[in-house]
Amino acid sequence: MKKTLKREFPYLLFILPAFLGYTTFTIVPLLNSFKYAFTNWDGFNRAEFVGFKNFLDLFGDAPMMRALMNTLVYAVSVPLLVTLFAIPLAVLLNGKMKTRNLQRAVFFFPSVPSVLILGYLWSYMLSPTGRGLINTILAIFHIDKVLWLGKPMLAMFSIIMVSVWSQIGWHACIYLANLQSIPSSYIEAARIDGASGWDIFRHITFPMLAPSMTISVMLLLTGSLKVFDLPFSLTNGGPGYSTLMVTQIIITRGVTEKLYGKATAMSVVFFFVICICTIIQLSLMKKREEKLI
Repeated sequence: MKKTLKREFPYLLFILPAFLGYTTFTIVPLLNSFKYAFTNWDGFNRAEFVGFKNFLDLFGDAPMMRALMNTLVYAVSVPLLVTLFAIPLAVLLNGKMKTRNLQRAVFFFPSVPSVLILGYLWSYMLSPTGRGLINTILAIFHIDKVLWLGKPMLAMFSIIMVSVWSQIGWHACIYLANLQSIPSSYIEAARIDGASGWDIFRHITFPMLAPSMTISVMLLLTGSLKVFDLPFSLTNGGPGYSTLMVTQIIITRGVTEKLYGKATAMSVVFFFVICICTIIQLSLMKKREEKLI
């Protein structure tokens, strides 16, 4: 044991700064959140223990319940739609077209800028005024302007649309890397046996994409559950509470209203929601991967 520790000690020193930083800025605040969730702390006065009151109050908080439903709708829609479009796009970009590198760069570019910048950019494009690009194009075809961000259903649809648009290229690259690792002998053998392109995709390509699908869906799911910047920049949670997300209401309750105890209780509950969703997703995806072995 001592020999192993002595041998590994120089390498542990390299890990130490990152470990201290992660502990200070992640582990300690997380543990404090569990503590303050049972108090009425407002950020100034001394915290008093209130038991499970903050957790019970969550069920009577209408905006919080609406935000939770909005987040779940977003967290289901975005991974589903991105996966639905990213896999065919990856297959297309895996072809032997002369412009394939340019096409890969074009589709990957929307994932490069900050999501906050994309949100403000799309808020101008979806504006119902004369400056709105989308409505200006619709006017050319004599279609009345659409209140993309002014109606509850259309506002949520717009946020999901922009999110899917910005993430398709990045996740297509994940699938593309997996596609390039599939042995060409499988494809050639299937073609010799008379399999069509659809048969090859259904029985060879799609099942072999299971490892990359696990990673892609996990990133999409966790990112969608904790989304904040895109809905905030596009609609600021409106109209009403129709696009309000859990992360935004946690910040509102804590920072704006100074209800830190209640906000941390929301954070704790949402932490376990994310953990449960991620564990279920990973367990289901891993079973699909095991079938390939």
